[in-house]
Amino acid sequence: MRSLLAALLVASLANAAFADYPDRPIKLIVPFAAGAGTDAVARFTAQKLEEQLKQPVVVENRVGASGAIGTQAVALAPADGYTLLFVASPFTTVAAATPLTANYDPVRQFAPVALIAAGPLVWIANAQAPFGSMREMIAYARANPGKLAYGSAGAGGVNHLALELFKNRTGTDILHVPYKGIAPATTDLLGGSIMTLTGTIPAVLPHLKSGKARALAVTGDKRSLLLPDVPTMKETGANGTEVYNYWGIVAPAGTPAAIVQRLNGEVQKFLAQKDVQERLASDGVDLTPGGPERLAAFIANDYNGWKRLVVDARLKLE
Repeated sequence: MRSLLAALLVASLANAAFADYPDRPIKLIVPFAAGAGTDAVARFTAQKLEEQLKQPVVVENRVGASGAIGTQAVALAPADGYTLLFVASPFTTVAAATPLTANYDPVRQFAPVALIAAGPLVWIANAQAPFGSMREMIAYARANPGKLAYGSAGAGGVNHLALELFKNRTGTDILHVPYKGIAPATTDLLGGSIMTLTGTIPAVLPHLKSGKARALAVTGDKRSLLLPDVPTMKETGANGTEVYNYWGIVAPAGTPAAIVQRLNGEVQKFLAQKDVQERLASDGVDLTPGGPERLAAFIANDYNGWKRLVVDARLKLE
């Protein structure tokens, strides 16, 4: 009985200590360039949190090393709830593929706050490519080993590992061409220098509508509402190649549970708002409401899955 009362007293004191949180501006670190898709969602999120918390939520872009620079900064920041990190798929892919360069552990060094949304990528091909479907592309790659050029946003990113997963599952030999971002890779695809890549649906949708590129398959387990006629990878026979991009918020490990729960509660509030739902639906993603444990499980599963791929495919990226 005494131990129970002591635990309740400690919890009560902890809640009282953080009752005034936040009482000053919060910094939301975005480890990607301003103007990118993830940055736009981060700023939208910051605006909503600011409205609800009645304190400024300041977005700060800290770019470099495929997101590792900004991520490392948050890992070393005070665990007081005033420095947060907006995460996307590179948070786990870069740590899994290039652990020495990344120099952070996405599971041990961070306290998950909330998973916001997740959605598939889409495989696209140049309109003049000698294949018009995913099944045809697989057949082409097998008949022409090393000749099919695929562009990514850089080594270790989700676009790159989506390719390595695909090669591993389909037994194909495809040439990886890394770029400094998905935009220049897309430009080269439209120009015919490379034949295929994966990108987020909103980023490539204009090129699909113009007829300059073809959609081959989406990497989720169901079809996208934005591309209802495009099959999933499983429908094309490429089983085990599902890949998701995601957005979420984490804090430095050791951030008090009361603060984490407060922030999570605020995220749940804005995810229930119609304008937020419409905004994220336009990005071709699904909202992912839930407690910090949902993001914790997502990060652990994604990170461990990519680490297994690195070992199975014998990737040497550093």
